[in-house]
Amino acid sequence: MANPKSKDKSANATIALNKRARHEYHIDEHYEAGIALQGWEVKSLRAGRANLGDAYAIVKGGEIFLFGASIVPLISASTHVVADDRRTRKLLLHREEIDKLIGAIERKGYTLIPLAMYWKNNRAKIDLGLARGKQEHDKRDSEKERDWNREKQRVMRARNRQA
Repeated sequence: MANPKSKDKSANATIALNKRARHEYHIDEHYEAGIALQGWEVKSLRAGRANLGDAYAIVKGGEIFLFGASIVPLISASTHVVADDRRTRKLLLHREEIDKLIGAIERKGYTLIPLAMYWKNNRAKIDLGLARGKQEHDKRDSEKERDWNREKQRVMRARNRQA
């Protein structure tokens, strides 16, 4: 009999990715934060109905909140619960982390961008990036570097095939 815990959970552990974040920002540090969710939101996340495209984190009253993330309610959601798909959700971090992030945001001009949402021990987590915005020339430079790395890989593959 097979062990049920031996299944590979990493394949479906990711709920949503913010692919645009790495293009728009320089990511300096990563933080893992929990999210305070309602029951219908957890069910929607299990169905994969989340979007982090326009999301960012804000500081309000010494706490950090996720703003602009969309969790679309399921059709079978309860009728007595008013489901707001873009409501502001509280992020759960340790006090030292919150203080460090508030200092970086207010003094150094950083912003907090959610990079990914995933499951960890049956809890929804967010990978927050402490980020600085890229300017247009930075975006072009990173695009050139990405293209150059791709071309290097092609040349190396072709050279290895010949040998």
